[in-house]
Amino acid sequence: MISKNNRLGFLVLVLFFFLTWLLGKLLPVDWHYFKGFLSRFPIVYSGLIFIVLYVAVTFFVWLVKDVFKVIGAVLFGPIFSSLLIFVSEIINASILFNLSRVLGRDFVKDKLKGSFDKLDKNIVRFGFWGIFVLRIVPLVPYRFLDIAAGLTKISFSQYLLAVILGSPVRIFWLQFILSVLGEGVFKDPGLITDYFLQHPGVLIFSFFYAIASLVLAIFIRRISNNSKLVSG
Repeated sequence: MISKNNRLGFLVLVLFFFLTWLLGKLLPVDWHYFKGFLSRFPIVYSGLIFIVLYVAVTFFVWLVKDVFKVIGAVLFGPIFSSLLIFVSEIINASILFNLSRVLGRDFVKDKLKGSFDKLDKNIVRFGFWGIFVLRIVPLVPYRFLDIAAGLTKISFSQYLLAVILGSPVRIFWLQFILSVLGEGVFKDPGLITDYFLQHPGVLIFSFFYAIASLVLAIFIRRISNNSKLVSG
């Protein structure tokens, strides 16, 4: 039977999701303001302020992450902005994982019972490498991955290691492209397609990057299935 505390914690978690979605709809971020604000400071200080703003604003308004990524790419270039976002994502992952673990895990475990135990075992079997692949794949949102991982019994240290090792390539790949496109991407998203067509080298790298992520995911799944047969 699900306790009142578990039910209340999960309700708070769901309410938090709803509020972040609502804030994203009602509070559009003026990227000109934040760009101008950060430009007032020397690069070292503006970098630290950027991390604070990225963590604080995107924690409550998830939909503005792309705005801050463009601001970072324009102000700091691909390498430094990648470093700043990398640090910010580690902080956000730590907060969201533990928030989900504290508020939602017990409820989900009690609600799903046997089926959740099987899911837990599969996730632990994938462990570090499974999370590592999911952090690399460009189509998997970091926020949902942080929260989903917190609902399982995977350890925080194992998840954090996967975050640290699996995030840099994906972050740099995106920041490199945004640093070239700049603020024009807000006015015409089609610039991304044009950029790939005009720079076949980047397109080829992106293609092999996606293929490598897929192959690695299949390889890990095969290892997991083999270990399941052995244990069975």
